[in-house]
Amino acid sequence: MFDLDLWREIFQSINKNRTRSLLSGFTVAFAILLFTILFGIANGLQNTFKEAFGTDAKNSIVIYPGTTTKANKGLQAGRRIQFKNEERTYIKEEFGDKVQFITSKVNLTVNASYRGKKNSYQLRGIHPEYMFIEKNEVKEGRYINQNDIDHKKKVVVIGKVVDDDLFSKTSAVGKYINLSGIPYQIVGFFTDEEGYNEENVIYMPLSTAQQVYGKHEDIDFLHLTYNPEMDSDAALLFGNQITNKLKERFSIASSDQRAIRVQNMAQGTKQVDIMTSGLTVIILVIGFGTLIAGIVGVSNIMIFIVKERTKEIGIRKALGASPKSIVSIILIESILITAIAGYIGLLIGVGVLELVAPSLETYFIKDPGVSNGLVIGATVTLISAGAIAGYLPAVKASKIKPIVALRND
Repeated sequence: MFDLDLWREIFQSINKNRTRSLLSGFTVAFAILLFTILFGIANGLQNTFKEAFGTDAKNSIVIYPGTTTKANKGLQAGRRIQFKNEERTYIKEEFGDKVQFITSKVNLTVNASYRGKKNSYQLRGIHPEYMFIEKNEVKEGRYINQNDIDHKKKVVVIGKVVDDDLFSKTSAVGKYINLSGIPYQIVGFFTDEEGYNEENVIYMPLSTAQQVYGKHEDIDFLHLTYNPEMDSDAALLFGNQITNKLKERFSIASSDQRAIRVQNMAQGTKQVDIMTSGLTVIILVIGFGTLIAGIVGVSNIMIFIVKERTKEIGIRKALGASPKSIVSIILIESILITAIAGYIGLLIGVGVLELVAPSLETYFIKDPGVSNGLVIGATVTLISAGAIAGYLPAVKASKIKPIVALRND
């Protein structure tokens, strides 16, 4: 394998038969190029679907109270449903392990100020579990904790936008921020991959928000995540079960669609899964079709190469070359050409994807790309196919008697 004379012969053979070598390489490079571009575009579409969900937990359910549209059990239509703290406890006890995290929420708008700087922000009263539902990342300090809830502490956690607006030149943690005339200590600040809309927020213990802003036991809505081991169908069923239980709890007609509204991410997840699965199948068919075409092309060229070199093989045998050495030189030449061409095809494919990536966002294809492992696997498949295609006729040719090989036309 590391015989210098062997490698010299291989490079001399490639140099002598440039057209043949270029055709072999072009077939492989073109197949890998198409394979890379197709899978890159497919991955770009999947990235677009994933981004549509943002960075929130993909297994989340939001439950909103509404207004009844139908009379039920002696109660008139038009009744406003009001959730309270006890609804969170009820759902946790009723559904047990099906609930992963759950928080009640109160939404308000406040005017925040610090040393002459001021702005208006959204204030959310939450439980500590909201950190895992919203996927907030604490950059400094800490998040709201249960002790804050229990003691109704006047503490807040601010988003990056709030921090940049009011505390651009100093650390916010430990400072006091004025919210509509009431001072609160900042215990941490966070970032969120969704950017401005989620970082332009101030979080406060739910119990504090209820006490200070006159909410008492009232909450605006519930936000939870279901057990991630549930599939989409089980999660949709779980969402319906929550709806039915709450309708019973508030004496709402089962056919009333507006009194309790449930936004279940499982519905969107299921649709995206169907779309991405279909897309993956289509791309796989096209991609492997491209690979098969490449394999056929490489195989045909290898058969032709071996046939063309039959006389050469006869001369080598006449000079004392062993069948093993004859087969190895053909295979190594084939593998070398295929590997180099595959790498070139990969580089061109990746380059094309990077070049057109900005313009593809117009067509909802975001960050198209393909894993090196996948393309390397495709290249190895082509190399293996070429080696097998060349091996069989090479072995056959190596067994021909020199005199017969020399007479070959």
